[in-house]
Amino acid sequence: MHLEYDGGAGLAAARKLRPVACVLDIGLPVVTGTEICRKLREFGDWTPVLFLTARDDEVDRILGLEQGADDYLTKPFSPRELVARVKAVLRRTAGPPEGERVRQAGEVVLDPGRRTVHAGGEPVALTPTEFDLLAHLLGRPGRVFTRDELLASVWGYAAHAGTRTVDVHVAQVRAKLGGYGAVIRTVRGVGYTAALVAFPLALRAANSQARRGLADKAQIAADLIGTRPREVGQQRLTQELRRQGIEAYLVRDGVLVGQGARLPDRIVTTLAAGQPVHDETALINGHVLLVEAQPLPGTPGSGVVLTERAVTGFGAVTVLNRLWLALIAGLLAGAVAGALLARRLARPIRNAAGAAMRLSAGDRSVRLVPEPPAEVEELAHALNGLAAALATSEGRQRDFLLSISHELRTPLTTIRGYAEALADGVVEPDGAVRTGQTVLAEAQRLDRLVSDLLALARLDAVDFPLSVLPVDLVELVGDVGRTWTPRCTAAGVPLRVELPPAPVLVPTDPGRIRQVLDGLLDNAVRVVPAGTPVVLALYPQAGYATVDVRDGGPGFTDADLSVIFERGAMSQRYQGVRKVGSGLGLALAYGLVRRLGGTIEAGHAPEGGARFSVRLPVYQPRTSH
Repeated sequence: MHLEYDGGAGLAAARKLRPVACVLDIGLPVVTGTEICRKLREFGDWTPVLFLTARDDEVDRILGLEQGADDYLTKPFSPRELVARVKAVLRRTAGPPEGERVRQAGEVVLDPGRRTVHAGGEPVALTPTEFDLLAHLLGRPGRVFTRDELLASVWGYAAHAGTRTVDVHVAQVRAKLGGYGAVIRTVRGVGYTAALVAFPLALRAANSQARRGLADKAQIAADLIGTRPREVGQQRLTQELRRQGIEAYLVRDGVLVGQGARLPDRIVTTLAAGQPVHDETALINGHVLLVEAQPLPGTPGSGVVLTERAVTGFGAVTVLNRLWLALIAGLLAGAVAGALLARRLARPIRNAAGAAMRLSAGDRSVRLVPEPPAEVEELAHALNGLAAALATSEGRQRDFLLSISHELRTPLTTIRGYAEALADGVVEPDGAVRTGQTVLAEAQRLDRLVSDLLALARLDAVDFPLSVLPVDLVELVGDVGRTWTPRCTAAGVPLRVELPPAPVLVPTDPGRIRQVLDGLLDNAVRVVPAGTPVVLALYPQAGYATVDVRDGGPGFTDADLSVIFERGAMSQRYQGVRKVGSGLGLALAYGLVRRLGGTIEAGHAPEGGARFSVRLPVYQPRTSH
């Protein structure tokens, strides 16, 4: 087993080491897991790929499978399930036993022994999972398989996460087969089947007649060549047969004669033994051919082989289907054009009404082309603006939920893994203490995340707990500085605390303000390099007091500053680039300061990094007159 910690090194290792399987996380730094899978497939590398990630959204699963992945497992997961899935992928790539018969549906031909697929005579490149799926369907054409049956037979397990995996792989196989993809048909509400070729009785009769004619020609050719072995006569015979759509091959002393000639070894071996070949079917150059062979009389180890294309009807069915589709499409287009022409004056209003209904149903891709009159144009612009705003808002919410899901699943996976190790007796007695410490640390991490989520959820509630008191900020900020100095020193980061000489009283909740400052300092110490300063400063102003947390770290761009207090925004942007948290801290700090009647803003620090300024109103004592 080989392990890499970033996507760039992982891609280089996969191309160099040629592993039997790859397990990838999607959120890898430098190069993402989906990008690694896509590049491997572009290089023609069909190594089985399994994604192991916390992203369990349906869109992420579909994108991963469409990039060429063979399986997708989400956190938290059982290590035993991961091992079972890897074994299932490796079993699929081993392929079926040699000697299994060629499978065909129309112009689609699958050879399990060689693990090749041809459509219309052209080779088709399929991943191991796609090949096994097509082979399973072609093994029993006309038989309808449910999605659960396909998951159990092809993937080797029952996917509790859903059957979307089957749909994605079927779509990929159809796309690669091109015009022959209709060989896989959908049975709505049930599953999929390989289409039976139209007119099977007629085709069987035609092929039987062709075999009889080919057998007669093979016998005649063997007699002629055996009695008249002149080369000129053989060439004339070969040309005449070719005009009839028949290819002739000659075997001399157990060797196939002619450059570029290709026949299955079993046919040449049978002829060399002096035995004829009857009713044989072979896959040659991507086509299914009827084969008849006769040994030459009086010439041991020699014979003549004739091949002819088998009769198939799938092409005719495809053309007929396309013709009907074209006729139906033409009729529909005419009907739609007439209806649109009749309602031309009311169209803009109807479009706006339809767009509003689609927006209410959750479709955020709605966009209207503004059309006169002016009032309708204004309505179209308003609906377009609303759709864009909703899409942006929901996209940010989805990114936030993905980030939180990842943050919650990671400690859950660690706890589950150690718990299973303890249950299985894998952990030695001298390692129990360290295991317990790890589980405790991950549990505490989960507790902090859940506490932050609860606080964010209750920020706008009327009963959110606040204890507003007259607080001396000089004393509070000094305590924060004394608490954080040892930690900063251990990290090699100098902490500078700047305080005014006189007390600064503000009406606030000391616990909540301490929570805000601790969070800002934690963010700063996490990202700044060793030797880079962190500054905690208090500035009294007219009517207000400002507490600054500044650092000399990487800072933020102007684009970052516009969304910096949105939930999960910075975590999403810098995941894998720098050390980031759950993305909740800044959103929580913003909400707490606002509830306390203050403001918080972010900017560029004179030290070169980020600056966060918390501004609170100064305490105004009551006076009597």
